[in-house]
Amino acid sequence: MTLCATAIVPGLAHAAYPEQPIKMVVAYASGGGTDIIARLLAQYMQKHMGNNASIVVMNRPGAGGAIGFRELVNAKPDGYTIGFINTPNVLTIPIERKVSFHWSNYDLLGNVVDDPGNFSVHADTPIKSLGELAAYAKANPGAVTYGTTGIGSDDHLAALMFERAAGVKLTHVPFKGGAEVHNAIASKQIFMAAMNIGEALQYQKGGTPLRHLGQMSDKRSNFAANVPTFKEQGFNVIMASLRGIAAPKGLPPAVREQLVNAVQKAVSDPEFQAEASNYFAPLRYLAPAAYAAELKEDEAEFQQLWQVMPWTDK
Repeated sequence: MTLCATAIVPGLAHAAYPEQPIKMVVAYASGGGTDIIARLLAQYMQKHMGNNASIVVMNRPGAGGAIGFRELVNAKPDGYTIGFINTPNVLTIPIERKVSFHWSNYDLLGNVVDDPGNFSVHADTPIKSLGELAAYAKANPGAVTYGTTGIGSDDHLAALMFERAAGVKLTHVPFKGGAEVHNAIASKQIFMAAMNIGEALQYQKGGTPLRHLGQMSDKRSNFAANVPTFKEQGFNVIMASLRGIAAPKGLPPAVREQLVNAVQKAVSDPEFQAEASNYFAPLRYLAPAAYAAELKEDEAEFQQLWQVMPWTDK
């Protein structure tokens, strides 16, 4: 009797990973900044994984990202479910309430984007600076409605910080994702959009008449050199959203290595970088260990913030 090679050679009994499509979970609605970069990254991860890899983006919006984060952490750790985790939401939600996920419950694969926060108003609005916004809000308490991607999001926390710094009261309107915030500001349903500068520039390029009042970075982003920072305008507010890739804890080592390499190679690909630039996505690759260190540091800062400025009822 003749034995086939796969019956006697270890490791050849099955095709190489991946043997089926990989699901990429995005915890926000389609059309937002995370969704757009996810669909772009998926193409380049497929390219660098080889073996006819297929990555399918699945949107799971709601609860400020908690629905998608929970689905990701509870998935089988076999390499066929990966997804984006966003700060501060993945850090702040477990601080404010009991949930089934924590950043340490994921296998981190690498950070991709670091997008500073920003305030934008419709171009028809006469407000042209943060100082004018503060003056208007003082004269009209609660009249400034602002949209965010949810309670405890970077946008929400930044607005609370601005309220505190300016001595004003704004009215929060949470949505399920950046695309919904965009639709609300475009149709003038809200007075202001608290959204990341990359997203705001992308929507402006798409034809939405927006005016950006300030970006929440230490220095002006190369993408928005004409938009002053909050610090320049006298408000010490620095806030950004990390958008990275993770998987359920416990991936087989070889699969984890393959996914980590695919993320790193995709983000380093000049073609990916050029396309990401067209979407105003500020790339900042962090390898898993560096990504974990940053999440740990940020979590400690948000825990301190929760003690002095809780973003929801305790």
